[in-house]
Amino acid sequence: MDKKKTMLSGEIASAALRQSFVKLDPRIMLRNPVMFVVEIGFLVTLLLCFVPDAFGGTVPRWFNVVTSVILLLTLLFANFAEALAEGRGKAQADSLKKTKQDVAANKVSSGGAIKVVPASELRKGDFVVVTTGEMIPGDGEVVEGLASVDESAITGESAPVIKEAGGDFSSVTGGTKVVSDKIKVRITADPGESFLDRMISLVEGAKRQKTPNEIALNTVLVSLTLIFLIVVVTLPFLSGFLDIQMEIPILVALLVCLIPTTIGGLLSAIGIAGMDRVTQFNVLAMSGKAVEASGDINTIILDKTGTITFGNRMASEFVAVQGSREDETAYWASVSSLQDETPEGRSVLELMKKNGFVYDEELAEGGEFIEFKAETRMSGIDLADGRKVRKGAVDSVKQWVLSQGGSIPGDLEANGAAIATAGGTPLAVAVDERIYGLIYLKDTVKPGMRERFEQMRRMGIKTIMCTGDNPLTAATIAREAGVDDFIAESTPEDKIAVIRREQAEGKLVAMTGDGTNDAPALAQADVGIAMNSGTVAAKEAANMVDLDSDPSKIIEVVAIGKQLLMTRGALTTFSIANDVAKYFAIIPAMFMVAIPQMQALNVMRLDSPLSAILSALIFNAIIIPMLIPLAMRGVAYKPMSTSRLLGKNLLIYGLGGVIVPFIGIKLIDLVVQVFI
Repeated sequence: MDKKKTMLSGEIASAALRQSFVKLDPRIMLRNPVMFVVEIGFLVTLLLCFVPDAFGGTVPRWFNVVTSVILLLTLLFANFAEALAEGRGKAQADSLKKTKQDVAANKVSSGGAIKVVPASELRKGDFVVVTTGEMIPGDGEVVEGLASVDESAITGESAPVIKEAGGDFSSVTGGTKVVSDKIKVRITADPGESFLDRMISLVEGAKRQKTPNEIALNTVLVSLTLIFLIVVVTLPFLSGFLDIQMEIPILVALLVCLIPTTIGGLLSAIGIAGMDRVTQFNVLAMSGKAVEASGDINTIILDKTGTITFGNRMASEFVAVQGSREDETAYWASVSSLQDETPEGRSVLELMKKNGFVYDEELAEGGEFIEFKAETRMSGIDLADGRKVRKGAVDSVKQWVLSQGGSIPGDLEANGAAIATAGGTPLAVAVDERIYGLIYLKDTVKPGMRERFEQMRRMGIKTIMCTGDNPLTAATIAREAGVDDFIAESTPEDKIAVIRREQAEGKLVAMTGDGTNDAPALAQADVGIAMNSGTVAAKEAANMVDLDSDPSKIIEVVAIGKQLLMTRGALTTFSIANDVAKYFAIIPAMFMVAIPQMQALNVMRLDSPLSAILSALIFNAIIIPMLIPLAMRGVAYKPMSTSRLLGKNLLIYGLGGVIVPFIGIKLIDLVVQVFI
């Protein structure tokens, strides 16, 4: 792993960790049914500390004080981790929001003067001027000029689009960037009505479903809590027949001892462990639940541009036309790109070196570089010896060559059409009156994608690529990347529909993306992973951010998620066994005074009912922090069948959960009885 990136992710995680200490939310305690019962018990015993006879009874004040302190420690141990986890997520979200800045707009007044104002002040009907390198401040319509606009952040299309006044290509979207030239735009949407605002409303309307494991565990926790609550509530009535007085403090302490406080208190520690482990892979998680859900995903939806592909059109092949050779085409393509600092221009030189071709770098010295313009749709260089080299759109280069008195090769159109059919973009290369060939530009698939997707397939994860490209381009990229399925010309609504369809079939869905148009789907998915190279909207909608912008990182995230599930299963088994053991340890001790025959069941030989209750409470408070290291480190992930995993958990953690309370409570009782 890159050391610099690891340090960066560590710094961000540390900053989020520090901020979490001041973002503790008391309402977090109410989200866990077990901890809610403990909190109520703490409030009752705290009241009895100051008003001992509030509910009647003769339990000494010191018992109420000790019980309150122990319950408070239990709450602190159990809830601090959850507050910390939530704080980390909020801190990360806040740090992402700080990167948001209002775009400056060059507003044109009625008199023609230009004034720089925040984009938020623009209203429908206002006019703005946008030049090369500037962001379009709002949705609008081009009324003057012609420019090349990069819309990849919104539409997912990597190729810039020519926008001009009138016709079908006059509308522009706020948040897109002018790559070349200058346009005058009339704003057509008030604040709150733009494309970005529609994306925000879709994000806010999305709702993540709970994972099956989360639902199952919550059901277990609630069921056990209700069962033991019923047991404790009915104890006074049953004990009345035995002439035993069961007072409120005793009942509260007994209830807290019996409900599954161990797993209830460790859930958050498990979540934090997952967040920390994915950080080691340069992935920032907003919550532990997101990491855990990744262990159960069945389908992953991937955006194409910037996720599966680099997002920039890059030269992949030199195609010679009639009367020319490939090395000649590569030679003049390189000469025309020597001063071209665009990604396409640099990729031409890289392809030249990769293929072992050579060219004369000194040839361009003293020449005049011709920048790309939307009007000409060409760039190039006028050499010092008088020759003119051009590369650009096939139609534009054809017209230029004809104007120079040249002729068009017979196979130029066919070769250009073949590249376009394969989903690429052809650029013609010409010198004066002669066309030498074509540069095949395409949005290149990131290295290793096919192998990674095959690995996902073996893990039982279905991959679906969603892209705004046409079906031919989408099919080409899908075939190269090796995804299972693809959806072409997809809109934000289409992506959400795919996710909801999979979820309706009971599947958990992950979504990776980087554009603003991906934000609603990232919010709807059970696991949303935004690329670090993506927009702020995408990052805020997701519950994970990949600092390396590598969609195949989901494999590591899934493995960590499965480890979290195994850890949760192991500790749940321990906790339930723990509670059963405590039940059989405490109940005989409580009734042995009134029923001497129960002394035979008091196998631990606890000193008295009060010492038994206190020992169990203290054990409860101690066992949670003792198990936090295991929860944080996690159970080693080894792929195995469900039956084998269940058997292992029952043997190790189930048996341990029965034995540990007997030993722990007995040792504590020996200490407690000295002070009673």
